Amino acid sequence: MSAIASIASAIFKRAGKSGRFVVAIAGPPGAGKSTLSQKLRELLPEGAVEVVPMDGFHFDDRVLESRGMRARKGSPESFDFAGFEALLKRIRAGEPDIAIPLFDRGMELSRAAAAILGTEVRFVLVEGNYLLLDEEPWARLAPLFDFSVFLDVPQGVLERRLLARWQEHGLPDEEARAKVASNDLPNAERVLTRRRAADMIMGDGEEL
Repeated sequence: MSAIASIASAIFKRAGKSGRFVVAIAGPPGAGKSTLSQKLRELLPEGAVEVVPMDGFHFDDRVLESRGMRARKGSPESFDFAGFEALLKRIRAGEPDIAIPLFDRGMELSRAAAAILGTEVRFVLVEGNYLLLDEEPWARLAPLFDFSVFLDVPQGVLERRLLARWQEHGLPDEEARAKVASNDLPNAERVLTRRRAADMIMGDGEEL
């Protein structure tokens, strides 16, 4: 059984006969959280799964600029934590037709109400860097998840992936390397060293 199939099986078994089941898929930037989420979506019951990315709660660039945080976009402080926490509480409560914001990387901004999470959704896969961060206020998210998966990827691998990501967005090599070194890697280090324990860990080398 593949690592992803094992995770899907564990989620299904842990959920048992319960209603809505919320899964945290956490890891540093570049670890492969979105890829894992989409593959799990394909393995869990069709029509009963939705992916909720934390990235939809990025503060807009103008807000970050006004706070002197533009260069640290992607850090825990650059997210609307209160809004994200409120969304997770609504998901846990099983409210109908919950609007989900999604982050558009091409436009570098969040699109409000870009998806709808209906009452038919049983498995909610929440993916983001800081879901298991053991710092306030992020530690308050712990009781909102029924199960958690952490992607543990070595820094060298993350650095290569992040550099390739910025280059794909059209940044010159020197500028891409500067972004990775000054922001992405410090964020990754924070995720890797200040996290709560996860129910399952997927290491580098396990196929995504």
